[in-house]
Amino acid sequence: MKFLLSESTQKLLITVGIQLAIFLALISLSFIAGKSFPRFLNKIVLRFAPELFRRVYANLMNQMDKIMEILATLIILGVCLNLIEQYTGIYRFLKFFSDLSIAVMLGVLISGLFRNFVRAYGIDLLRKLGFEVDELVLVFETIANVIIGFFVAVAFAQSQNINLIGLVAGLGIGGIAVAFASQKALEQIFGTIIIYLDRPYVPGEYIRLNLSSQGILFARVESIGLRSTKLRTLAKSTLIIVPNSLMAGADIENITRGTKIMVLLYLDFDRQLEKSEEALLEKVIKDSTSKLYGIDANSTKISLFPYGDNLNGVRARVNFFILGSNENSLEFRKRLLELANESISAKLQEHNISCTIKDPSIYVESPVSI
Repeated sequence: MKFLLSESTQKLLITVGIQLAIFLALISLSFIAGKSFPRFLNKIVLRFAPELFRRVYANLMNQMDKIMEILATLIILGVCLNLIEQYTGIYRFLKFFSDLSIAVMLGVLISGLFRNFVRAYGIDLLRKLGFEVDELVLVFETIANVIIGFFVAVAFAQSQNINLIGLVAGLGIGGIAVAFASQKALEQIFGTIIIYLDRPYVPGEYIRLNLSSQGILFARVESIGLRSTKLRTLAKSTLIIVPNSLMAGADIENITRGTKIMVLLYLDFDRQLEKSEEALLEKVIKDSTSKLYGIDANSTKISLFPYGDNLNGVRARVNFFILGSNENSLEFRKRLLELANESISAKLQEHNISCTIKDPSIYVESPVSI
């Protein structure tokens, strides 16, 4: 049996087919354009921007190319969605997720730019103003990320005509009523939320903690559930199930994350140093690093040995140890040490001792002994 379509229906199908083909072609082009956007932007900046702007751009956009690719692709895809605006149901469904993805990636981009700004300029600015720089800067970054996330969420809600403030208020009133009815269960849930946000441990890591019922316990984290954490003891290999509310308030020593980084810094001098200059070199290095947060000053060692074609110069090898709990704090302390290296060179120049600091420094990671 043959089904005959009217001429108007045939034209409609052809129009829909052409629109669909154009839409799919533009989607493919959007991925290509998005992937090329960071390189195109870099070329524009390098070609036309002044030197100062190029340096600032390089510092702020450090390791941001992938985020820029994704964001540019999502924006182009959002524009392409306008081709199917007449198909209201599909358009609204896809538009919601498109706008949500753009809002999330925009928040990630702003957060990354702020982090790079703090690393490149904020730390140095605080030092020049005479403030002590420690990991409070990382806490400030976290607060800034929360603020950025809040404004991104509000902007997205406004674009979708969602009354976010009213929704939060309604949930708050309902939450008070639920809290009285299930206080114990909520303690477990809040403990779980704290553990997942703060990440004091993850499955597979070894921890040492003090529990009132067990005393000091050394165990391996088996799993983190919605209500409790399962710990495998090393002595008896038994499984202990601890409520997350107790884990959130316990003193936990994470053995696995106790990492340190040995930094090898080389300073080359074009002449032999006198004994007084060697003592001055040691004093300048220790004074510049002893007050740095996260630097193990007691482990700093300085070694001198001949250097140069005719061995008429001196090379100083300085061993630093950086202690940290996670990658973010280690990167922060590396930046502090880089600023200290610049301070060392400047102070030696004040005493007419010229040197060349080899760049980059060598970083060797190793676990802390248990």
